[in-house]
Amino acid sequence: MWTHEESIETTAAPARIWRLFADVAGWTRWNAGIERIQLHGPFATGSRFTMKAPGVDAFVSTLADVRENQGFVDETILGGTRVSVDHRIEPLPGGRCRIVYRTEVSGPHAAGFGAAITADFAQVLAALKAAAEAD
Repeated sequence: MWTHEESIETTAAPARIWRLFADVAGWTRWNAGIERIQLHGPFATGSRFTMKAPGVDAFVSTLADVRENQGFVDETILGGTRVSVDHRIEPLPGGRCRIVYRTEVSGPHAAGFGAAITADFAQVLAALKAAAEAD
């Protein structure tokens, strides 16, 4: 299994991060790695979404675990390789929080997929932080 973790601290309250996470159509505003995205159902465990990243075919992911104001896990299976990303919101003193993206990849292409998928996570987290602190 291939794993990676990236995090950033923000002065934004956990509820603000949650609102940005729950607005799936709005992810394109702070994640340049998403060309288009469509949620099929509510932002809840079991729902699926279709996402298109620049230069690759669209793929379908499942919201495997959605916990209001705490985070969510999405899971994607591509060619026998399973990619799971846990997007956590960890409260910090003073109403701030830490946003953590923990990725686990297993299967025949784990290392290659993992490195490609997580390559821009530092930039994505910085943009998410900026969006959360702008309000």
